[in-house]
Amino acid sequence: MRNNLTQLPLFLLCCLSLWIFFIEMAMSQNTTIPVKVGVVLDMDTWLGKMGLSCITMALSDFYASHGHYKTRLVLEIRDSKRDVMGAAAAALDLLQNEEVQAIIGPASSMQANFVIGLGDKAHVPIISFSATSPSLSSLRSRYFVRATLNDSAQVPAIRAIVQAFGWRQVVLIYFDNEYGNGVIPYLTDALQEIHTRISYRSVIHPLATDDQILEELHKLMTMPTRVFIVHMFTPIGPRLFARANEIGMMEEGYVWILTDGLTDILSTLDPSVIDSMQGVLGVKPHVPRSKELESFKIRWKREIQQEYPTNESFELNIFGLWAYDAASGLAMAVEKLGATNFSFQKSHISRNSTDLDTTTTLISFSGSQCDRQGERGVGFWTPENGTVRKLDSTSKPNLGTIVWPGESPSVPKGWVLPTNEKKLRIGVPVGQGYSEFVKVTRDPSSNTTEVTGFSIAVFDAAMAALPYVVPYEYIPFEGPDGNQAGDYNDLIYQVYLQKYDAVVGDTTILANRSLYVDFTLPYTDSGLSMVVPTIDKRKKNAWVFLKPLTWDLWVTSFCFFVFTGFVIWVLEHRVNKDFRGPRSHQVGTIFWFSFSTLVFTQKERIVSNLARIVMIIWFFVVLILTQSYTASLASMLTVQQLNPTITDINELIKKGEPVGCQNDSFVCEFLFESMKFDESKLVKYESPEELDELFSNKSSKGGIAAAFDEIPYMKIFLAKYCSKYTAVGPTYKFDGFGFVFPKGSPLVTDVSREVLNVTEGAKMLQFEKAWFGQTPSCPELTSSVSSNSIGLNSFWGLFLIAGVASFVALITCITMFLYENRDTLINLNPPSSIWGKIKAMATRFEDKDLRSHTFRNSDQLPDKQHQGHGCSYSLASYTNCLQVHQAF
Repeated sequence: MRNNLTQLPLFLLCCLSLWIFFIEMAMSQNTTIPVKVGVVLDMDTWLGKMGLSCITMALSDFYASHGHYKTRLVLEIRDSKRDVMGAAAAALDLLQNEEVQAIIGPASSMQANFVIGLGDKAHVPIISFSATSPSLSSLRSRYFVRATLNDSAQVPAIRAIVQAFGWRQVVLIYFDNEYGNGVIPYLTDALQEIHTRISYRSVIHPLATDDQILEELHKLMTMPTRVFIVHMFTPIGPRLFARANEIGMMEEGYVWILTDGLTDILSTLDPSVIDSMQGVLGVKPHVPRSKELESFKIRWKREIQQEYPTNESFELNIFGLWAYDAASGLAMAVEKLGATNFSFQKSHISRNSTDLDTTTTLISFSGSQCDRQGERGVGFWTPENGTVRKLDSTSKPNLGTIVWPGESPSVPKGWVLPTNEKKLRIGVPVGQGYSEFVKVTRDPSSNTTEVTGFSIAVFDAAMAALPYVVPYEYIPFEGPDGNQAGDYNDLIYQVYLQKYDAVVGDTTILANRSLYVDFTLPYTDSGLSMVVPTIDKRKKNAWVFLKPLTWDLWVTSFCFFVFTGFVIWVLEHRVNKDFRGPRSHQVGTIFWFSFSTLVFTQKERIVSNLARIVMIIWFFVVLILTQSYTASLASMLTVQQLNPTITDINELIKKGEPVGCQNDSFVCEFLFESMKFDESKLVKYESPEELDELFSNKSSKGGIAAAFDEIPYMKIFLAKYCSKYTAVGPTYKFDGFGFVFPKGSPLVTDVSREVLNVTEGAKMLQFEKAWFGQTPSCPELTSSVSSNSIGLNSFWGLFLIAGVASFVALITCITMFLYENRDTLINLNPPSSIWGKIKAMATRFEDKDLRSHTFRNSDQLPDKQHQGHGCSYSLASYTNCLQVHQAF
């Protein structure tokens, strides 16, 4: 017993030694390698507190699920104190004193701009989850890793909103620093793509006072644009809206669009600030919901409330998630590199940057709106589908119901006419050429100017139809001498120089002019054509009676008259005494009978049925032919036929003929530069009367051979002189007359819509009648290249029918004659050659058929033999008849 007790301490000592050995072995196997990582944030801001908590939770979650990893990130935290120099000092301390292997932060783009330079020199990666300025990417540092989206990613979504509501002008409000200036070039380019102009850029200093903010807002109130895009963050952003609400800039008619710098923190703002932002639209990155995300939010909420129990407004946003991802990605990268090298190698920085950035790339932006409950989603934007109400929808782009500032359900038009500005200054031409469009009348007694005309009437009607009142006044474009101060290009350029707010008159819409001004839709016909004198080409000569028919129709008609007469003679001369007699008489009968059908009834009777059929058809042909001839000849002798003297523009250029163009018009320049007319051959005129005088002088006496003008002017000129001139093609396409406004003016769309309503309604007819008068009845024009003569093409069908009928009748007659005399021909005595038989048959065919009832004699042949049909008789019967006559 004693021996056992003596050995017990020794046994316990051995067990203790073994236990210590196994513990040391386990500790040697689980030894981790610490890697220092700096964190530079503004610790007194919500972003800094949220970011640090998310980074801490990310490392805790990462190593809890990867306990076998050998490396461990050790955070060295520094406060940048909302200052660029503070961030630089904190980063320098971490690099020199703590020798950190990477830095997470800093928070702002301005701070990151300095810290990136330090990291580049020290070859230490700088990983920022909240520096969003696109300008940071241009630094091209291999040691800068952006673990967030840059601000340019939200530009397409903002552009889609502006385009969806048709706003043509916007005002940009942004910080005068790295954060504010970085996205402006992207916004400018995107808005230009949809033809939206940035009318003003309101640059606010990050340290601006409330008075300075109010001063800038009052300046914005005096401008017509009411669409504001705000690119700011706290605390200036909320203060801006509080001041805007105070002075009435959150009422109906205003539009406020926020970038994600403010949209992401709406839920953390004070309720009083939220109340001042009612109706504001904003965009922010969309994070798809998931169970893991909801679980993390709950855990994060619990952690942050334990750390800051007095603050109840903490809400996790996208920056916290990016901070979580940045820390997790960094821990993974360190583990992969840390087993052999704790420092980031240059060859690996670019790849790690890409990995971290890809982790946080989002596919869409969500649209939110401030209401009294904080924010409310109204839709999504994706590169594939644009703006949609639901993320998984592929329907027509749309957004949910939006309540605009002032609780208005109507979409603001985006601009107004400020009440503290003067009337719009409308420039008008003062030329005396075509006063029907614009007429400036001065009253010396009252020293007043009255502006009237067709263009003025259309513009006044369009402006009166606008759903809002626009005060304006007409300002004549004239010099000290009272004459027009320049041409139409000079007048339009005054709008670009902001000397006029618009131009109203007979101003043509041209591509080169649209480069610096905007035009409304045209209110007149478009095009440019040539005006030339006309001549009356009525046939006033001795041979005019031949003109109604073309030569081929004359020849064809003559041939058919002779052919028809011949056919009738063949069918009738055997059985009809009217077609018999000496050969010269029979030939004369052929021509006489055929041509006499044109004017009167023939004395010759037709007895053959075949001939009657032929004549019925021929009478129809002659009827149509004579009626057409009579109508055409009457037209030539009585109706005035105006033909243009010139139809080919190339002929004018080739011959070097002088041509006219209106003074101060673009037409002269067009003829010289585009049509290649000799500039010395261009004669300018002021009025329709002067143009008529130039035509009257002829080109050899200082006049012109043709004139080029726009269709609206041409109509007025031809209405006065339609019996002397005409317009000939081709017509060169131009866009007509339009009203001129500054580039990007929101009035263009509304005025264009009302111009359409005016031109499509009854008012346009009233204006045209009032200023252009009743258009006189002008004779119709006949092109010189066309002919009034009737051609064979119009009658070949009739001639075909008549020819076929005559030919069939002729063949039928001859066939019947040969068939009935076939035996006699064969047995002809004495036997003859074929040519002899033909001569005998022709000789006998010329004699009359005594069997025909027209030659029948009651004392001669029996009735049965007297049934003649013009061609059916035989040589035998002919011989018998001859013998009987000889017996007598």
